Amino acid sequence: MPKNFQYRGRSVDDLKAMSMDEFINLLPSRMRRSLRRGLSNEQRIVLEHLRQEDGKPIKTHARDMVVLPEMIGKTIQVHSGQEFVEVRINEKMLGHYLGEFVITNKLVRHGKPGIGASRSSMYIPLK
Repeated sequence: MPKNFQYRGRSVDDLKAMSMDEFINLLPSRMRRSLRRGLSNEQRIVLEHLRQEDGKPIKTHARDMVVLPEMIGKTIQVHSGQEFVEVRINEKMLGHYLGEFVITNKLVRHGKPGIGASRSSMYIPLK
């Protein structure tokens, strides 16, 4: 039997029923301070689009947006600096920033050794 998810002792249904101020008081200090200063215009637009319930993913550059209970179950495409990466929000993401789930750099794949890979490869016989 799977255990129900709890965030700071509260179930997801309780968190969705809470006011924004009550939820903010449960968050860690960095996120709490960020939300108490107010939402930016871009963050406000993301929330409005999420509340419209049209079903398609929302594209955003707001990597500093804190995941709120009303976002659970939604799909958001977050910009990584080069492309939009799809993120499906679940309960375990509550209180984190959207940018934490989208990596901004690619894995470096250096060239394989062989012809043209380095200066020393000029002297390897071709056979």
